Amino acid sequence: MATRRVVYPFTAIVGQERMKRALILNAVDMRIGGVLIRGERGTGKSTAARALAALLPEVDVVADSPFNDDPHHPETWSDITRERYGDGKTQPPVERRRISFIDLPVSATEDRVVGTLDIEKAIQKGERHFEPGVLAAANRGILYVDEVNLLDDHVVDLLLDSAAMGVNVVEREGISFSHPARFILIGTMNPEEGDLRPQLLDRFALSVEVHGIHSAEERMEILERHIAFDSDPEGFLKQWAAEEQKLSERIALARERVDDVHYTRYDLQLIARMTSSMQIDGHRADLVILKTARANAAFSGRDHITREDILLAIELAIPHRLKRGPFADAQVDLSALDAQMQQLEEEMGEDEGDANQSSQAPGDDQSSDKKKVTQ
Repeated sequence: MATRRVVYPFTAIVGQERMKRALILNAVDMRIGGVLIRGERGTGKSTAARALAALLPEVDVVADSPFNDDPHHPETWSDITRERYGDGKTQPPVERRRISFIDLPVSATEDRVVGTLDIEKAIQKGERHFEPGVLAAANRGILYVDEVNLLDDHVVDLLLDSAAMGVNVVEREGISFSHPARFILIGTMNPEEGDLRPQLLDRFALSVEVHGIHSAEERMEILERHIAFDSDPEGFLKQWAAEEQKLSERIALARERVDDVHYTRYDLQLIARMTSSMQIDGHRADLVILKTARANAAFSGRDHITREDILLAIELAIPHRLKRGPFADAQVDLSALDAQMQQLEEEMGEDEGDANQSSQAPGDDQSSDKKKVTQ
């Protein structure tokens, strides 16, 4: 019988806190839209991605669905599951599965990614037959693309479209098939081997730059942990089991409450002024910052976002969207970002009362100015 590959524990990874937080927040809310991790080889990019998959809790799925359909949300079902159980007369069989971790090769073609429709069978027999692709297998799991900068631009577009919309629609010769395709997209790359086009960079919700650790103490810790893992993988996992379980439960709880995290009109104004002051093109970044801030608040156990949530979200969502110039590096000076935000807050201070007042819905007699984001 095949045994499951032993994966290095997520909580045992030394340093790289920004990368780990970006991955965790995407796990809390897949709607954020994925993360691009850039850095030299040997900095733990793929280790962290695989470790995240092993960390996440199992999910309920429709047992006879190759699309990992969620039995609790019929509105998201694939066409085939809807045809079988959509009338409500028969309840779909349910089983629990570990989330999938799909490793996409750089040689992947469009058909391999989105799946294929058998047109010949449809014409001759009137049957709609769909052969699932990578997006089907990745639904509700993790889709990992190493060296994403070497992947065909058109395929990258397909991945990013699906990650943003949460659905994959395949149309051929007037015949169509759709299925859910909501997943955590993790792309990794070494900038020395070429970069992504700016249009594609912007489509990744978050981006982090990772570097090798130079502290002798931390390098020693990394060395000792990897020696322990290589010599006794199962024993090492047992040592970290409590920490892994604690983080897994924290992510699961954050998933449940992220939609209940509130924000004010003042928060929106602060986000808008920050992106405007940095001359960020388009409006995707503003939405990503809001979603990321809410996910971080939920992960931190709060029901509202704070300036710290917004600051962290900007730190993760902005670097790869900045125009080349003073901020040409893929990192943002956090202290400078904090100072810039503080200056904007001072400018907005006199309007805070009016902004909070106008955030209430018409006819709302409650004093709170908190509101939910529209999904």
